Amino acid sequence: MEQRIGSSSQPLEGAGFDPAYIPGLTSPVSGEAESVPEDAEVTSEEVVEESAEEPVEEETFDGPVFEASDRRARIVADHRGVRLALDDQSCEFRWDEIGAVETETARFGKRYTVTVHTPDRRWYPIEIEAASRSDFAKWDEQLDAVMDEYFEEEPAESD
Repeated sequence: MEQRIGSSSQPLEGAGFDPAYIPGLTSPVSGEAESVPEDAEVTSEEVVEESAEEPVEEETFDGPVFEASDRRARIVADHRGVRLALDDQSCEFRWDEIGAVETETARFGKRYTVTVHTPDRRWYPIEIEAASRSDFAKWDEQLDAVMDEYFEEEPAESD
């Protein structure tokens, strides 16, 4: 009986490992540096004009805001809705997309969990590590103020 030593799998080829595998997906690399025509000078006035065309949105809104973060996670709740971020991932929920917001504290430790529930029965939890357990009461109070101001529960149907 003959047995082979080593891996019998072949290396994978394709766009998942080499973007140049699909023609046109990446531009061809040339060894020459691109030259800029001499008459294509950009003045500082043109740069200022171009930057002035872009609108800068600075929202000033007076109302309660809840914000909590640690080294990895962040949650912000304000007039726009609830925004969650963990490392490089983030999501945003407008108030009309939220069915409920639930908070939970760990029995031991300093983890504060906020879970956003949507009407289509999905939930999105995020854990924030507090500096101390005394932050939990402050965060609950701030989040309650935001929820009271912006979150509108559907009115109960009366007969």
